[in-house]
Amino acid sequence: MAGNHGWQTIPTKLGVAQFEQFVLPHLSRGRRGPPPTLSLHKLFNYILQALYMGCQWKMLPIGTNAKGLPEIHYTRIYRAFRRWQTAGCMDAIFAGSVSRLHEDQLLDLTVIHGDGTTTAAKKGGDNLGYSGHKHLKGDKVVALCDRHCNVIAPFVTAPGNRNESPLLRDALPRLSQIARVIGMDLQGAIVSLDGVYDCRTNRKAIFNRGMVPNIPENPRGRKTSKRGRKRHFDAGIFEERFRTIERVFAWEDKFRRLLLRFERISDVHYAFKTLAYTLINLRHYCRN
Repeated sequence: MAGNHGWQTIPTKLGVAQFEQFVLPHLSRGRRGPPPTLSLHKLFNYILQALYMGCQWKMLPIGTNAKGLPEIHYTRIYRAFRRWQTAGCMDAIFAGSVSRLHEDQLLDLTVIHGDGTTTAAKKGGDNLGYSGHKHLKGDKVVALCDRHCNVIAPFVTAPGNRNESPLLRDALPRLSQIARVIGMDLQGAIVSLDGVYDCRTNRKAIFNRGMVPNIPENPRGRKTSKRGRKRHFDAGIFEERFRTIERVFAWEDKFRRLLLRFERISDVHYAFKTLAYTLINLRHYCRN
């Protein structure tokens, strides 16, 4: 409906009720030492603020306590983020958002769209490569979403000089794994991809999981024309990619921390990406 874009509003922070419902059950907590003086809700929102603003940790606008002193030091926020990232809490929060969308019947899995995106790295680090096509040094991810722009599977990462086509074989098992955990039925789902994924191995991997590939034939993939019946391809479904997966990547650019990769440790950068995809999924519950 024209003028009503509330469902597209991507949250950049969570309220107390939203935090306790979607995040708190998946966070690990320390068992030793004194209790924290700052609530986990405020601590987590500081992490989301760093994701949204894209600033350095030491430049975070930290509030003051009753004595006029900073209520927390930025290094404690970073240590909490690294502790949760190492413990797999970010992946658990993301999986919980997909499970909630499935329970509330907000997923449309008749068509699954996938694509890759490349992020430039300015400070160096691990898992990087120079992409001759993009003319930059960085890393890339392959993500999968449904027809309603919900990211439904953990993305696969690789250096920027890697071809995206083999990465699909790593993304499909993760898609099947999360489908089994939350009870999603992917039988008969159409997997829509662009021509870079056109190869016999990818099509076979999709068919073996009970899904149907919708990939345009890439003439550069073979020296001679293929004989026999042409593969099924629905151009209308393929055009939906620009309203789904490309929109997801545009929403991702809202978080300035992901526009350029400044983290030298790739796991830290990917944890931020996981949080961004989680917030995209939670837009149904965190409307402003």
